Amino acid sequence: MTDTGLPFTTTTTPAGRVPDLTGPKLYGPAELAQGYLKARGRSRLTLPVRMPGKVGRAYRAGDNLTLEGAAVGERTWEDFLTERLGAARAA
Repeated sequence: MTDTGLPFTTTTTPAGRVPDLTGPKLYGPAELAQGYLKARGRSRLTLPVRMPGKVGRAYRAGDNLTLEGAAVGERTWEDFLTERLGAARAA
């Protein structure tokens, strides 16, 4: 993990504004769900759910993502699944 100060902020009193953090890869909700299911050795039919309105448009446009000037983490979703569920299951 990069030195973002995140572990410190989660173990102390409120820190106010902390640095933005982004991952090394971007995932959509479907990718996260499918990766989790695959790591668990399961498969399920998934259907897209479109969030309506201004908020939905903002999410689809990526306006909720913090990329510019953010500290970039090193651990991917696949790394997380491997750590939590075991290397054999997440491969």
